[in-house]
Amino acid sequence: MTITIEYEAEKRLEIPYKEIAEAVVEESLDYVNCPYDVEVNLLLTDDEGIRAINLDQRGLDAPTDVLSFPMCDFVTPGLFEKLEETPEEYFNPDTGELMLGDIVISVDKVSEQAEKYGHSETREFAFLVAHSMLHLSGYDHMEDMERLQMETMQREILERRGYRR
Repeated sequence: MTITIEYEAEKRLEIPYKEIAEAVVEESLDYVNCPYDVEVNLLLTDDEGIRAINLDQRGLDAPTDVLSFPMCDFVTPGLFEKLEETPEEYFNPDTGELMLGDIVISVDKVSEQAEKYGHSETREFAFLVAHSMLHLSGYDHMEDMERLQMETMQREILERRGYRR
């Protein structure tokens, strides 16, 4: 598993964000039964940085907490085996790892939402990584049933690693 973390925000998170990201990525992959070693890129930025990415990529001129950019096209969420049909699209030829995608998190929102929801920055950061990992694995929350499924999955992933409210 390769997790590349780039930290471009001025504000520093006073939590072990690398260890948290690694633990949650690993737990998320185990949870969805991903059979491959993967590559995930994580960018930690501020509200202005994520606002610019949100505007450029989604046409929304506002900061958000997390953005997910999946590299894989899932016919069915979490059905990884189908990706083998076109390995040149999804697997790094040098490492053999599945190129799962990119996660962008606003460190400003980590602090803001931790305070708003009454839990730690550690828990909020872990939640955002878990949420994004499910998106990278093909899950979404556009419909109520999808939203409920993702909420359950996120909670279970976090509980398995001890991240509670």
